[in-house]
Amino acid sequence: MAGRAVPPGRLRRRLTIAFVLVAGVSAGLLAGGTGLLLRQSWLDASLHQAAADARYQLVLAGQFLPLTDQRSTELLTSFEGSGRHVVLVDGPARPSHPSYAPTLGTRLRATVADGQLGYQRSAPAARPRLLVVGGRIPGSTAELYVITVEDDIAADLGQLRTALLAGWVLVVLLAAGVGHLLARRTLEPVGRASRAARALTEGLLATRLPVRGRDEFSVWAASFNEMAEALESKIAALSAAQARERRFTADVAHELRTPVTALVAAASLLREHLDQLPDDARPAARLLVGDVVRLRRLVEDLMEISRLDAGRERPSVEPVDAPALLRGIVAARGWSERVLVTGDPVALRTDPRRLERVLANLVANAVEHGGGEIRATVAGVGPLVVFEVTDQGPGIPAEHLPRLFDRFHKVDPSRSGPGSGLGLAIAREHAALLGGVLSAHSAPGAGSRFRLELPALAPTRPNDRPPHRPVEHPDDHARAGPPGGGRAARTAPSGGAG
Repeated sequence: MAGRAVPPGRLRRRLTIAFVLVAGVSAGLLAGGTGLLLRQSWLDASLHQAAADARYQLVLAGQFLPLTDQRSTELLTSFEGSGRHVVLVDGPARPSHPSYAPTLGTRLRATVADGQLGYQRSAPAARPRLLVVGGRIPGSTAELYVITVEDDIAADLGQLRTALLAGWVLVVLLAAGVGHLLARRTLEPVGRASRAARALTEGLLATRLPVRGRDEFSVWAASFNEMAEALESKIAALSAAQARERRFTADVAHELRTPVTALVAAASLLREHLDQLPDDARPAARLLVGDVVRLRRLVEDLMEISRLDAGRERPSVEPVDAPALLRGIVAARGWSERVLVTGDPVALRTDPRRLERVLANLVANAVEHGGGEIRATVAGVGPLVVFEVTDQGPGIPAEHLPRLFDRFHKVDPSRSGPGSGLGLAIAREHAALLGGVLSAHSAPGAGSRFRLELPALAPTRPNDRPPHRPVEHPDDHARAGPPGGGRAARTAPSGGAG
């Protein structure tokens, strides 16, 4: 069973995406880790330097003790003049510069109150970005907070992030290019194998794959070539066997035609004089006449099959009154009392002789092997003309359905029933030549239905046929495929319309 078709290149895209994801995630983790380590290192170095400077400034601030208002003002002026921004807390907080007066956090004030150095940083988005390190002035309860501006570090960190992001994007683009190239080179043998397999399905049995190197793909290619050679040999053998079978059928039919013609003439003469024979000889004579008639029909079917196999049959297209043709078939064969014909007039252009042959075989099949009410209908369904022959007989066992349209197949294993087993096979061949589809639906105890779908307009070429459509019935069914591959199992009538 054919699987869902995969668009070409999908696996290649998946491999490329996987390669890009692996490279992108790896490069992203590396860049992110590097950025975090450098950021923490730079901030720690700035803090250590600011803490050392704060200790020194606290020692210098001890020179202004005791702190009075004037000395506090001189302390602030001295630090501001030396380029240091500070905040003095001896009661209310007094900054040395009004632009650098951060809010001192509770945690920072508590740490300094315990006699230790404390620090705090402003929010990353704040400008200017300030680092505040504070402690007690030795010999006093006053607190001095030294402010360090970290705008340069923030700028350097921004440049680092930009560089890492640019490097990550470059790595991803490079990974995409390398991944695409590797995926294409890696999957190229797969593409060749796919094209070769497609060529084999189209009948190019001489297709082979090149074997290069000793890798897994080369072993695969060698195995594919061995499979293709075996398949080519098998198909050639099957074709030869099929040709021999067709030639045998044609030869047998040709050789039997002359003696059977003589037997038919003798049987006709014998049937005319049955009343003159002794009573004990009449049953044997009747049996002989009946078997000669069956033999004549078998030879005619074999001749027709051989002509179809030889491809010498060509449809003769003309307008056809489908309901009238169906009624004429039933009436001419004396089936009017058993077969109910219904249908509206539909426009149809086809070969009336072949269509009559198909319909006659289908109706004969229902009459000989079906039962109950038999109906033959015709209707127009869109661009199609649909014929259906249904019966209420015992139906066809499921195990016989796969071989319904095979030649010489019969449901009765003893092969004692009427017919040669060629009627449905011939019907299938003629339906295919008319561009139609012949299908069957049946279930044990539910009767059988045969359905013939023909295009309302004749096909452009004799072998053109519409695409196969799903059978409308949900139960077991069989459909006549192209000539040579039929499906299964209902006894076909030996006679029928010619």
